Amino acid sequence: MIDKMSAQNRVILATVLAILFFVFYSYYFSPQPQIDGNNTTERQSNEAPQVVQTTTLAAPVSTQSVNMDEIIAKVEAQDFEIYVDKLGRIAKYFLNGDDFKDENGERIQLIDSSVSPLLPLEIRFSDSALNDEAFFKSSYTADRKEIVLGDKPETLILTQELSGVTITKKITFTQDRGYNLEISLTDPKVYFVSTGFRPNVLADGYAFHGAIIKKSDDSIETIEDGDIKKTVTFSGASFAAASDRYYTTLLANFDEKMNVVVSPTKKDENPNIFIEGKEDLKLTGYIGPKSKANIHAVDKRLDDVIEYGFFTWISKPLFSFLYFIHSKVGNWGWSIVIITIIIRLILYPLTYRGMVSMNKLKDLAPKVKELQEKYKSDKQKLNAHVMDLYKKHGANPMGGCLPILIQIPIFFAIYKMLFNTIELKNAEWIFWVQDLAVKDPYYILPIAMGLTMFLQQKMTPTTFTDPTQEKVMKFLPLIFTLFFLWFPAGLTLYWFVNNLFSIFQQMYVNRHFKRLKEQEKEKIKQ
Repeated sequence: MIDKMSAQNRVILATVLAILFFVFYSYYFSPQPQIDGNNTTERQSNEAPQVVQTTTLAAPVSTQSVNMDEIIAKVEAQDFEIYVDKLGRIAKYFLNGDDFKDENGERIQLIDSSVSPLLPLEIRFSDSALNDEAFFKSSYTADRKEIVLGDKPETLILTQELSGVTITKKITFTQDRGYNLEISLTDPKVYFVSTGFRPNVLADGYAFHGAIIKKSDDSIETIEDGDIKKTVTFSGASFAAASDRYYTTLLANFDEKMNVVVSPTKKDENPNIFIEGKEDLKLTGYIGPKSKANIHAVDKRLDDVIEYGFFTWISKPLFSFLYFIHSKVGNWGWSIVIITIIIRLILYPLTYRGMVSMNKLKDLAPKVKELQEKYKSDKQKLNAHVMDLYKKHGANPMGGCLPILIQIPIFFAIYKMLFNTIELKNAEWIFWVQDLAVKDPYYILPIAMGLTMFLQQKMTPTTFTDPTQEKVMKFLPLIFTLFFLWFPAGLTLYWFVNNLFSIFQQMYVNRHFKRLKEQEKEKIKQ
């Protein structure tokens, strides 16, 4: 079917597919408001959390919000602040620094017991009586009430005495927001320890929210909020993370591997993650931003917690390259400009041939029209003669469409990369662009992008015979501008630079063809 379409129809199809992508995302994944603790899973202070079974995990029921008088230890560092409650859980986790503040100027709280239905380091037992005792009859004690982290790691030891068993959690914190967790029981019991619910920050509908599991075969399993209907177990996993667009809380063990249990909650069916415990369990933990530097400081193998979806195979190497450019340039905006130019240079031979084909098709349009009139009653002969005409003059009807089709997956991959890159958060480019992760506050970039798209369209040869098709194409710059008004400035910058490159390339091709025509005229005169 596609091979029978005209060149301009193929171009329109490729463009419409791109527009449909934007429409789909804008309609179904519009940004959601701030998570409201009053709308999360109900607190039931008079009930114990559901008992964990040896092979399945029942839907957990959260305990009541933790008051400050239930905090038994505090860990303070330059970049974060942690509060540990009497149940041995991380009940509050704050990020420090100017880059981690909410719209009210307050520091971001990733873990909040008043909102989160499940907290990091929470332990649940298979034995219901032991589980009740652990949550309502016995509290943890800490060997230190306060830790101020310096350059060296510091260890906090938590202990809980239960009937016939003593639980010890040894947590060694480091400045990079990572920690080493060692859990030991004096008597073997079946238990599970949680990563905690995903960080409590703005729920953005464009981004992934849920669980990320690195399975035994090193493939990645993602479970979005609302997608899990029953408990699932993963044997031999390397890490399990509860994540959103920018932040994560995770537990990992790349050497001994882990059995991970993911279960839905009672109402919203969001994924809750537990690691199956054993007598002596050793894990690596991390709570914080999904930046490459922070993740690598804990373990480079945690790279996959930065989720790009279907286009990971393109987005991941692109980000590594962007990261490398930034290490040399020092500005994320200029790094985006440079990587855009490099991508266009790589695609130059393909796009050049496409532009040449469009010019040839434009020159051949009158002859094609003559053939259409001559063979209008015989489609088979018409197609044969048109193809012969194209072949004789070296014109490729797919040449103008192919570059667009190639750029669409690259654009989507870059979209995912830039949208999920926390390094762009609060990263300035020039003058008015002070945050590449949010929309241009003055809409200068999207308007400039639309104008360059319009100029590029004016310069590009077309062979439209249908006035309706021509009108549709004329409206595309306006449509794209409207979509890009709310897109991150980093992504709009990429598309703007991409358009500029196309304009200069089209200028060169048009001048080249003009010279060729002049040379042909001179030959005819001679």
